[in-house]
Amino acid sequence: MRYREDFDREVEVREDWIPMADGTRLHAWIWLPVDAAEDPVPALLEYLPYRKGDWTAPRDAQRHPYYAGHGYASVRVDLRGSGNSEGVMLDEYSEQELDDGVAVVEWLAAQPWCTGRVGMFGISWGGFNSLQIAARRPEPLKAIVTVCSADDRYDNDVHYIGGSVLGIDMAGWSGTMLAFTARPPDPVAVGDAWLPMWKERLDALEPFIHTWLAHQERDDYWRRGSVCEDYSAVGAAVLAVGGWADPYRDTVLRLVEHLPGPVRGILGPWAHQYPDIALPPGPHIGFLQETVRWWDHWLKDVDNGVTDTPLLRSWMQEPVPPATAYAERPGRWVADDAWPSSSTRWTEHALGTDTPVRVHSPQHTGVDAGRFFPYGNATDLPPDQRAEDGRSACFDTGPLTRRTEILGRARVRLRMDADRPRGTVIVRLCDVAPDGSSTLVSRGVMNLGSRYGRDRSVPWEPGVPEDVEVELTGTGYAFPAGHRVRVAVSTAYWPWVWPQPDDPTLTVWPARSALLMPERPEGTDDGRDAVDFDEPEQATPLAIVRGASEGRPERVVTHDVGTGEWVLDVDPNYGGSRTYPDGLVYTESARERYRIRSDDPLSAVAGSEWEITLERDGWNASVRTSSELTATEGHFVVRSTLEARTGDQVVAERTWHREIPRTAG
Repeated sequence: MRYREDFDREVEVREDWIPMADGTRLHAWIWLPVDAAEDPVPALLEYLPYRKGDWTAPRDAQRHPYYAGHGYASVRVDLRGSGNSEGVMLDEYSEQELDDGVAVVEWLAAQPWCTGRVGMFGISWGGFNSLQIAARRPEPLKAIVTVCSADDRYDNDVHYIGGSVLGIDMAGWSGTMLAFTARPPDPVAVGDAWLPMWKERLDALEPFIHTWLAHQERDDYWRRGSVCEDYSAVGAAVLAVGGWADPYRDTVLRLVEHLPGPVRGILGPWAHQYPDIALPPGPHIGFLQETVRWWDHWLKDVDNGVTDTPLLRSWMQEPVPPATAYAERPGRWVADDAWPSSSTRWTEHALGTDTPVRVHSPQHTGVDAGRFFPYGNATDLPPDQRAEDGRSACFDTGPLTRRTEILGRARVRLRMDADRPRGTVIVRLCDVAPDGSSTLVSRGVMNLGSRYGRDRSVPWEPGVPEDVEVELTGTGYAFPAGHRVRVAVSTAYWPWVWPQPDDPTLTVWPARSALLMPERPEGTDDGRDAVDFDEPEQATPLAIVRGASEGRPERVVTHDVGTGEWVLDVDPNYGGSRTYPDGLVYTESARERYRIRSDDPLSAVAGSEWEITLERDGWNASVRTSSELTATEGHFVVRSTLEARTGDQVVAERTWHREIPRTAG
């Protein structure tokens, strides 16, 4: 990592308020060349609810001064109702959020220090709304960089997977956002208005999960803001970036395939992080330099060869023994000028003989799935899959006679039957080494009721076999000669997939089922120019002091042999406690627990607890929340609590209890 202070343009930081049509003001920090009034620059916008004053401040310091030093106004804005911005936030990617975003883009373009051209960038939430705002086509918005984001709010986000409720983040992320939206503005920015602003937020607060569970099929709620509904709506040039360890990686493949306008994609080995941040798995790249070239071309008309780069650059991962973290994932960069790639050939492998196989997994299958959102922590990735394989029906190839590389989304076609109307089928693709170790390569989920489309729920008719195709998540992976390729099929995957109450047994006919793999033949890259990137660069880090670790493990699985209960206890470890240069002490502690009995799908419990405290110069505010999701045969049951305090004063105490009918979920 190279840290830079020597930029072409001297930089200053401004604080500003951006007015919305209804009079609400959004709070902004603007990193700007000091001579921008005489020599105007394009603007870059990162637009988030995650509090620029503390939570994202270390990350913001790495990139916003860097962009400004390269001749841009780099702008960080808190969403309405978050951080120091006025108003309230009622949901993610709301119409209000997108309306405000368009207004911010137009306000930036109209400033005297701006050339009138604007770009947007962001990771996760900021990548989502960059795409969504680009689909609204505000005239000044010419280019975006979207990182670890999704074009499909229903089937590629934190709520549902394969038409099934995503147990681990439907509950966990809702609990996180309950705590996050309850945080107060900072008196340093808003003065004495902080307390009435905070009370307004707390009065409007409602756990997002109530809305998310009220829409269990792909309906208009999810279609709104899903760019996949109409790729042609996106008018800006798009650089889409993702990582093979990130759950949103398939969006990059879909964007480079479907966007009609200028688009490029990069898929590295990374977790849910910017590709220049030194967290595993690496190797990391000069992401900021790569994006400056993108901005220079589309916002400054610099002829720098950006449009001559391959459509998609991907990291082909070499085989590795299973581990929950890799400092670096061995491999090489490969390039494709079209997607689907003309270099890829589909191969089909029958799963076995005519003998039918019955599949009925214990409910705790999935405890070794790893974290849904790997952040680069020590326990994020899936461990050895042998225990999970033992709870599944496995179909292995013979030892491979040659190295076999795949790039893209493999599929598994199952000729199968279910003995109950409701259920889920989970498919994992694993690399089995000669010593028996099993490394997870990819996986896919299908709610059997959504087999004809995510917008409807059609019960299975027991006794009537059907062909079901499960699409697995994308990957670039090399299976070595001598290893076996394993397809593992299970009926449970807790806590990723919320269990259906029927708990069916599946019957699979292996001879009429197959693994379809997108193979990249040996020699495909011969004669091509090598793909390479600069070493990572960032601006000088923010001088924060990290608090002492709480000392508890990140991820613990326990099993009560007497009751059959399994418990996954997780510390999400988003960053812990830190002290900022302005004296703010920010403390956070979070814990998630997922419980289930191996023989009872209705025993599932997902819980989240948060404590957050902010202190400075005699001022303090604290938030404590809890969330719990359970289910009966007919309803999801959500219980949540909130306590907010300043000093000894209780500012708000809230309790919610909702019972939401189970439809597709």
